[in-house]
Amino acid sequence: MDKLVIEGGSPLSGTIRIHGAKNAALPILAASLLAEGVHSLHNVPKLLDIETMLNILGRLGCRAVHEEETVTMDTSTLSTSHVPEDLMRQMRSSIFLMGPLLARFGEVTIYQPGGCAIGERKIDLHLQGLKLLGAEIEESNGRISCRAGRLKGSDIHLDYPSVGATENIMMAAAMAEGTTTISGAAREPEIQDLQNFLNAMGAQIIGAGTDTITIRGVEKLYSCTYEVIPDRIVAGTVMIAAAATRGSVTLTHTNAGHLSSLIHVLRRAGVQITVCNDIINVSCMGRPRAVERIVTSPYPSFPTDLQSQVMVLLSLADGFSVIKETVFEGRFKHVEEMARMGADISTDLNRAFIRGVQRLYGATVEATDLRAGAALVIAGLAAQGTTVVEQAHHIDRGYDGIELLFQKLGARISRKVPVPGPFDLAN
Repeated sequence: MDKLVIEGGSPLSGTIRIHGAKNAALPILAASLLAEGVHSLHNVPKLLDIETMLNILGRLGCRAVHEEETVTMDTSTLSTSHVPEDLMRQMRSSIFLMGPLLARFGEVTIYQPGGCAIGERKIDLHLQGLKLLGAEIEESNGRISCRAGRLKGSDIHLDYPSVGATENIMMAAAMAEGTTTISGAAREPEIQDLQNFLNAMGAQIIGAGTDTITIRGVEKLYSCTYEVIPDRIVAGTVMIAAAATRGSVTLTHTNAGHLSSLIHVLRRAGVQITVCNDIINVSCMGRPRAVERIVTSPYPSFPTDLQSQVMVLLSLADGFSVIKETVFEGRFKHVEEMARMGADISTDLNRAFIRGVQRLYGATVEATDLRAGAALVIAGLAAQGTTVVEQAHHIDRGYDGIELLFQKLGARISRKVPVPGPFDLAN
């Protein structure tokens, strides 16, 4: 497996353009199946998860080309609604295919999805929503089969604001007969982007960004050209890295409104941030201050996807900080790895207690999931000495060449690809 080698201790400096949002592009790619024709999707990053989704779409019969940051996809050749089990187990976001395939074919077969091991993430809300739209669902040994004639609009309440369930129901209901109302909906910017894409295809959806979304079903949708929003988690990762290395970085092609909770936390930590249109400047010339308490929660609260990264910053802060994780129970796996680098962090159930230290030290650590891996890269950039982050493939799921991104900001970071031995070549 690839590893990242980082010579730390240098402040980040320079300007970086933030690539498109993975968590917006994936449901948009799935939603494109609702309309036959050629779609042109811009600002789509080249990530492992994106390529996995395109592989799945190819196995379903679609023709797709990903050049630079543009995906050109012909969905008129879609030939099956049976999603391959081997590819579903590689990525949780493959669950997004349920709604569009069910709406287009009247049936879909999927399997329990895979993805990062950050805790239990049930798909019950997805299935309950589709049932309320008229789907009949059978589950057996990890295989899920859904059938329906034309779906019918319904009033659906989500007990938890699940992003995936909200998006799957939106896609399924876009061509249902009648009107669907989702109350208790998730409010993330990526849901607003999906609404905008569906409406660009001819859907009639309002309310994304609030807790109530209304979908008036239409008879037909049409292929279109669309640009995906910038990735707020990648932007947040770079902002935190700039602060942790006591650097000064300018981010372009961003949306500061999507990052308000992080900006609030960073300013509390003494980080200087200025915003002008789609440009964010971040600088931190001295040691950051501790932040008494951070609680992760669904948008617009502090995102769980930036919890591990901001913990690195707080591990270097002056004072004592507490982070409470309320979304995923498996989001503290990076703590043990950071301890190898000299961090003083203890955990109790869903809380992390961080006593800031003067510096971190390079060590060999392992990325256990996407965001934990990004946090360890930040720690390596800020640390004294050499850090080796193993299992870098986890990071590739959400960052388009993270080593290239930070190299542009002056970081000494490189990727080491293992050379196959004689046994590997023989097989």
